[in-house]
Amino acid sequence: MRLTLSKSKNSISFYIIKSVTINGKRTSKIFEKLGTLEEVKLKAKGKDPYVWAKEYLDMINKAEKENNKDIVVRFSKNNSLKQDQKLLFNGGYLFLQNIYYDLGLNDICDKISNKYQFKYDLNNILSNLIYSRVIYPSSKLKTLDLSKQFIEQPNFDYQHILRALEVISKEINFIQSELYKNSLKISKRNDKILFYDCTNYYFEIENDDDFRKYGKSKENRPNPIVGMGLFLDGDGIPLAFSTFPGNTNEQVTLKPLEETIINDFNNSKFVVCTDAGLASTSNRKFNNTNNRRFITTQSLKKLKSFIKDWSLDLSKDWKLPGSNKTYDISKLKNDEQLINAYYDKTFYKERWIKENDLEQRLIITFSSKYQEYQKRIREKQISRALKIIDKNPKNIKTNNENDPKRFIESIWATASGEVASKNHHILNHDKINDESKYDGLYAVCTNLEDPVEEIIRINKQRWEIEESFKIMKSEFKARPVFLSRDDRISAHFTVCFLSLIIFRYLEKKLQEQYTAAEIVETLRNYNFREIPGYGYIPTYTYSNVIKKFNETFDFDTAKEIVDYKNFKKIFAHTKI
Repeated sequence: MRLTLSKSKNSISFYIIKSVTINGKRTSKIFEKLGTLEEVKLKAKGKDPYVWAKEYLDMINKAEKENNKDIVVRFSKNNSLKQDQKLLFNGGYLFLQNIYYDLGLNDICDKISNKYQFKYDLNNILSNLIYSRVIYPSSKLKTLDLSKQFIEQPNFDYQHILRALEVISKEINFIQSELYKNSLKISKRNDKILFYDCTNYYFEIENDDDFRKYGKSKENRPNPIVGMGLFLDGDGIPLAFSTFPGNTNEQVTLKPLEETIINDFNNSKFVVCTDAGLASTSNRKFNNTNNRRFITTQSLKKLKSFIKDWSLDLSKDWKLPGSNKTYDISKLKNDEQLINAYYDKTFYKERWIKENDLEQRLIITFSSKYQEYQKRIREKQISRALKIIDKNPKNIKTNNENDPKRFIESIWATASGEVASKNHHILNHDKINDESKYDGLYAVCTNLEDPVEEIIRINKQRWEIEESFKIMKSEFKARPVFLSRDDRISAHFTVCFLSLIIFRYLEKKLQEQYTAAEIVETLRNYNFREIPGYGYIPTYTYSNVIKKFNETFDFDTAKEIVDYKNFKKIFAHTKI
């Protein structure tokens, strides 16, 4: 900064001028008006006004170097805004950027760029696709515009996004394997326990093709779909994924992705935990060799009759984890006093069974809390079934095991037994009573010989993979997908997968104190108003959540204004 004197016919005015950069161009702005000569004399208190002004300037320059000088910004009511001038920016991506660089995704992009020798900046494109997927989920075309809301501006065009997607699709396996190796450098992976599940994503098109196929949609939509298989590690961090045509049987998707983990990740000793829908005999046998093991949900209704009878018998063989005492828990079905006394306890019984030449350990658990939960759900479904009966629908057929219409039967007789001219509907109480027999019961099969409480604990973690799919669909809006080429579709899901990894690491860093919706909302509202030539003023509401973010990532923007110099330090800090 420098001292400038402005002379007019009747007076001399003292100004401190600062050189600033606005839109890439150097210009000068008035930092502070010290006043007229007479006013400066009063401030100088007997000292030469010119000497005092220079000493004051030296003090300001020194204070600015030490970063403790207040910034004075002057606005004019007469100055108009410049057309298309953007002043509001998002800084929430900085927290994601910190994890992105910790995981070495920039290095992975560099390796791919060196391989293909293209001109566009793959790292800038991929990082912006990921940050936007979390903060501003939208189509790829809209993502380009939304990326311009980040403080650091994108340096690519829409055509570069499409080209990058094609390259990302070719390098999916390389990206996953390299990312796994990089993740081991920042923390130990709990990759001895793996959770696997599948979901699917719909496309708003009428005609299917080789990849987007009509199949059983998880959301019961009549659109072509693409399936995704996902592995999480024991800490809930995504490990690997694959995509497949929407009409593919999910059970056949497990082995190929496991083989990728074994070959590309050099990881061959683990326990795979799945739900009943993926628990085919073939998959169990595949994980009954070498160093692999399995834990899988088992449908009680599909057990052989004598094993089912044993499982449903509440009078004997039941234990509590850590004890050899046996219990008769049959009274826990109806005795309110006993139900309350053991409400938080989980009883179990177990035996080894052999089916299709595979020996496995069957563990049955019973919980009064789970019993009450299932009872409440069924009561709501019965209430809905009665409303359906009142409407007298023509069609009550259903293949969905959770559809309330399964409790409805159609009859062609009057109350006196005479043949009726048309059918009417009633509740099927036999069906209701049959389902109630399973209330509170849950079964898993495994080839592990670990303590039963450890098996139960591992299986309970399966909710994390369901939550991961929910985050991608709800928070990241991964569907519907607005791409048509197979390679670009695969790349889209790669971006969703990478976004989920970064988001999960963010949750872990924040010690899982907040919901996914709270975290996304915080990132989305972490905004700043630029004061050209000076810096950025936070426009977010400072809260305990923001405080936790700042403390966790070791940079603080909770100031009345953050100058360019400090923001440059933050940029550098997030890219170490």
